[in-house]
Amino acid sequence: MELRLLRYFVAVAEELHFARAAERLGVEQSPVSRAMRNLEATLGVQLFDRSAHQTRLTWAGQVFLGECRRVLATVEQAVSAAKAAAQGYQGYLRIAICDSLAQPHIATLLARSREEEPELEIRVFELPFAQQLKDLHNDLLDIGFALSDAVSEGLVAEPVWTDPLSVIVPVRHPLLAHAEVPLDEALKFPLVLCHPDAGSGCHHQIQAVLQGASKPLKLVDQVTSLGVMLTLVGAGYGLGFAIASQVQTLNRPDITVRPLAGTPPMLSTYLLRRSAEPSEPMKRFLQRAREEFLPKGDEPAS
Repeated sequence: MELRLLRYFVAVAEELHFARAAERLGVEQSPVSRAMRNLEATLGVQLFDRSAHQTRLTWAGQVFLGECRRVLATVEQAVSAAKAAAQGYQGYLRIAICDSLAQPHIATLLARSREEEPELEIRVFELPFAQQLKDLHNDLLDIGFALSDAVSEGLVAEPVWTDPLSVIVPVRHPLLAHAEVPLDEALKFPLVLCHPDAGSGCHHQIQAVLQGASKPLKLVDQVTSLGVMLTLVGAGYGLGFAIASQVQTLNRPDITVRPLAGTPPMLSTYLLRRSAEPSEPMKRFLQRAREEFLPKGDEPAS
């Protein structure tokens, strides 16, 4: 089967509109429509429900879309690996980070890797936690970084660093009278929290911090990304909780970050990987992460 057909199918499946898919692909609409009919005939299944007003994916089409994305990603990685080898790189790592992570930590680790092992090509992707798990299982990813250790069988998650949890407050809010905000005071106000399916996987860690609240939480929304949370906080919907260093890199004028009073709760960032024996480049990367962030004596075995 031609890769062209898979690319055409992905475009139509994502746009759910043949004209927009053709425009995205830079071709006429009729070849795209003909290619989809031929693809359905070749597979012997219906991929689309078509009507005069709407195009939808069938269940078979939804399953096929996931597989097509995986195949195309594998091909793209193979092409990139060949080009990297031609340029003198002697290995590569595919690393994913998720929304809400402390990006300065990631930058420090990548900079050290480039300095110590310049012949190693490192490709970095931003992927939500659930997608990281899928790509690790499918060998489309070598390492992931997320705020959850809820991995499935065949994967391991090891803590690599912690960051204090801070409260995110709209500008001109009464809590800004506090240089450090008591958690009980923050919980008197409406909250915008991580959804259980949040891309970073932060939900269960923040929920653990809030479980001891003396009063019911005033939850106004649950969001799946840091950006949406900051937008709602900035608009005055409620307060949020996040890692200060990540929020501060975004330079939002409509919000302010305040530390929590006392000993602040800590959010753990986890390094995710397959449980199989790591490759030599991965072993060296793991060792750098442990040396950079873990206290002496806490380094786990490879």
